[in-house]
Amino acid sequence: MNCGPQLKSQGKSSPRISDAEWTVMKVVWRLRSATARQVVEALEREADWKPKTIHTLLRRLVKKGAVTSGKVGREYIFKPAVGEHECCLAASRSFLDRVFDGKIAPFLANFLDNEKLSGRQIEELKKLLEEKEK
Repeated sequence: MNCGPQLKSQGKSSPRISDAEWTVMKVVWRLRSATARQVVEALEREADWKPKTIHTLLRRLVKKGAVTSGKVGREYIFKPAVGEHECCLAASRSFLDRVFDGKIAPFLANFLDNEKLSGRQIEELKKLLEEKEK
């Protein structure tokens, strides 16, 4: 799983981000610095949302501390305030805690029972587990 580059945490916990907010965050992470118009344009191709919906999601992300905003001229510029990697880790941990009581083995067993994996994917998983063992 690629959760983006790891950024140094600034001592604050990752905010809880809804599914819709994740969609917006991925654009903000990808663009690194964007106007609301740029975020709307990027999401026109990915989501069937009205600009007002995207503006609302950006405001929520600012309020949660996931995104910073500052006015430059007549437009607001949005930048990620939290790293994609740390948010991915927090979401993964939250999911494991809620659904599998924090236990990874039942999660993996359930996932592997219901997914078809290629030989390459299996080798990648083996390699990850072997590296963890060291």
